[in-house]
Amino acid sequence: MFSEKNIVLIISGGIAAYKAAIFARLLIKENAHVKVVMTKSATEFITPKTMAVLTNEHVLTDLFIDETDATIDHIALADWADYMFVVPATANIIAKIANGIADDAASTVLAARHTPLIIAPAMNENMYLQKTVQRNLQQIMADGDIVIQPDDGFLAEGYAGKGRLPEPTDILAYGELALRQQVGVLKGKHVVISAGGTVEPIDPVRYISNRSSGKMGYALAQAAVEQGAQVTLVSATTTLPDPIGVKTIHIQSAQDLSDQMIAALPEADVMIMAAAVSDYRMGEPATNKLKKQESGQLTLTLVENPDILAQLGAMKEQQYLVGFAAETQNLLTYAQKKLVKKNADMLIANDVSKDQVGFGYDTNQVTILTKNHEPQVLPLQSKLAVAREVMQKISKAIN
Repeated sequence: MFSEKNIVLIISGGIAAYKAAIFARLLIKENAHVKVVMTKSATEFITPKTMAVLTNEHVLTDLFIDETDATIDHIALADWADYMFVVPATANIIAKIANGIADDAASTVLAARHTPLIIAPAMNENMYLQKTVQRNLQQIMADGDIVIQPDDGFLAEGYAGKGRLPEPTDILAYGELALRQQVGVLKGKHVVISAGGTVEPIDPVRYISNRSSGKMGYALAQAAVEQGAQVTLVSATTTLPDPIGVKTIHIQSAQDLSDQMIAALPEADVMIMAAAVSDYRMGEPATNKLKKQESGQLTLTLVENPDILAQLGAMKEQQYLVGFAAETQNLLTYAQKKLVKKNADMLIANDVSKDQVGFGYDTNQVTILTKNHEPQVLPLQSKLAVAREVMQKISKAIN
């Protein structure tokens, strides 16, 4: 999102200012163009020279340092910027933003802004919780700017509390998410997504599962929350970090997944079954570890798991239902039958026998089927890119 964008990074005077250097590097790695403005207090914690070397740009600290320059620096920077970040944002700079005070280089640039602003507060917990600070933050958000909540953690004062600056990677992720949400087409919609391969116990040690990594479902959750949706992710994997801005419910078995999806159905606008559900489970899982048999053979008695997509298809009313079909042959034939049989509104099919497609990969190539329309084949691309295209099509269908 920030590639080839012009970003003004404003650093105010707190101990967390050192993280601004890391944040600037992250933006540059995203191919952003970064220019830095520092308050006088910020220069006590990190030098302008450091930021100039990192960004290969002049660092603005004083509007009047060069009396011969005809450029009006704060206006030029504000006009140049696509986005502005304040990292870290102290109580002082927060008060200035909220009340329109422009008495130094940083606050004057902020007063001249006409592009999105993201601020990341960082201060002692007692300062952060002050009514005046909270009132100023509420005013900033009411004005349409984005505030990234501070973390709980170890503070400079030597004790734990709320007010710690989030890690630079998190600031970048939260900032991108919030910016995308501002123009999202799924605001006010509740999207429920399942992900991962379900786990069916054989005994306390062994289980039945499949090769699903959950990456496609997690990408769909990210794409949905980017579009402003309220997102619930019912996940059968613990190997992926919970997506930012998403309510994640962890489950294991197909029955657990069925229970959660059915419970979520009445309040959902969109249901997406991206999980790879084990078709069978043990009729009676062993309570103790099974031992090797003298015959050299072991017989397991399996029973069929619930068909969750079919369950949802039979129960849905106004909900838009999306299913997945991972096949190794006759892709469109099986997928078309599944679309109709399960009463889904959209079916996303992929041939998992192909290289770079399906389970475990970061890429995917899918065909989207909907009722009364020709199948649409998407190119091989990242799973997040696939997810964003899918969510765009869903949003058009339900809005």
